[in-house]
Formats: sequence, C-alpha cells, structure tokens
Amino acid sequence: MKKTSTFKSLGSLILFTISFMLLSGFSTLSAQSTKTIKNVVLVHGAFVDGSGYRGVYDILSKKGYHVTVVQNPLSSLQDDVDATKAALDRQDGPAILVGHSYGGSVITEAGDHPKVAALVYLAAFQLDAGESALDWAMTEPGSPKNGILPADDKGILYYDKKKFHEGFAADIPKEQADFMYASQGRFAVAALAAKVTKAPWKTKPSYGIVATQDEAILPSIQRKMYTKGNAKITEIKGSHAVFISHPQEVAEVIIRASKEVK
Repeated sequence: MKKTSTFKSLGSLILFTISFMLLSGFSTLSAQSTKTIKNVVLVHGAFVDGSGYRGVYDILSKKGYHVTVVQNPLSSLQDDVDATKAALDRQDGPAILVGHSYGGSVITEAGDHPKVAALVYLAAFQLDAGESALDWAMTEPGSPKNGILPADDKGILYYDKKKFHEGFAADIPKEQADFMYASQGRFAVAALAAKVTKAPWKTKPSYGIVATQDEAILPSIQRKMYTKGNAKITEIKGSHAVFISHPQEVAEVIIRASKEVK
C-alpha cells in the first residue's frame, strides 16, 4: 500500500515537473516572439540635416526606443553609407533603419549590415542593385514646383530659395521652411547618380511611406518603387518633409516595424 502511494506521489511529481517545464518553455517562446526591437537609426536625405527628425525622435524616445540620428556628410554615397554603418556598429542589438528621400539610397547600400532587422523608406528611393536615385527620378517628368537647381561648377546641388517652401515643405510654416533652406546641406550630384550594389530589402522586411503631396519625389514613383520592392505601404497626406509635418504617423510606421519583425 505504501509502495503504491509512493509511486502515485512520484508520478504526480514527474507530471508536475514536465508540465512546469512545458509551460515555462511556452512562456519563454511567447516572450521571444513578442519582443520589440528598441533600436532605431534615422538617416536624412539631401538638402536637410538630422535635426528634422526631432519630432520623430521625441515620440520614439518617450516610448522607450533608443534612437540614433545619422548626420550624413552628403559628399558621396559611400561617405553617407560609412556614416550610417558607423551608427549601426554602435547599436547594442537589432535596429530598424529608416531613410528619407535620398537617404533611401543610403539605407539600401548600408542595409546588409547584420544589425539591420528591417528598412523603412520614408518618401525615399527604394533601389535595386545597379540603380541610382537619379535613375528613378527621371522615370517621370518632374513637378514644376520642384526647385533643385543644376549642379554648380563644383558638382554641388542646391535647392532654389523661391521654390523651397512650396516644392519641398509646403505643409510646414514658411518661417521654418526658410530656415531649412538657409541650413541646407552641400549635396554632391555624384551621390544622387551613384548606383547601389545590393538590395537588402529582398531578404529583410521593408516598409514604404508615400507622401501623397510630394513635389520632390512624385508619389507615383514612390508607389512603383515600394510595390516593386514588396514593401508594406502606408500613405500619409504630406509634403516631401512629411517626417517633420507628420512625425506621429511616421513614428507609428517605425513602431509597427519594430513589433512585427522577428
């Protein structure tokens, strides 16, 4: 009788132990599957600098994200890629890599970095290997509101002051757009024409934000690139400076990527 009782107790203990281990394992797997990526690296495009991301930075930081803003030298595609990869090297784990405008070329070339978990194209060029931003920009007639001036004798592109507000940032106050014009980066035309050598979005998740009132990169071109690149598309009613005028909506796409990517 005692042996039977002992065996029953032992059996109950074994069943309890197995059940506990299974439940613990399930809980661990569940926690892993719902883990949110907390690193975000933001890359700006031409004619601006990283300060335009302040609104997006504030929103993400308050939600516990570790945000790094790259300051591109804009002197060449390779220089900008090097700056971006240096920022990625400093991350303590996987990161969501975000690029605006020409910054899409940069994150495409830098996106094979092992810490990049997903790419977010923000009114940006999502290129295939062998393509340049200039290639895609020329696939349709440009908007008459676009104010990119011909390159000067040093191969530098600037934006026309008369067209900056309407053509680049129509949905932010003119005073703010005037300051952006005055502080625009020295952008080498060679960077715009440089062809990327890889397309990491073919093996990593990608997200595309279409700025539906964009006069710099036409919304129709953005849609074509994102569709070709199999990106998850979000449309926001905004100008090319949509990252400034609609930081909440932009941040929501980044947050979505951080939660969906495994």
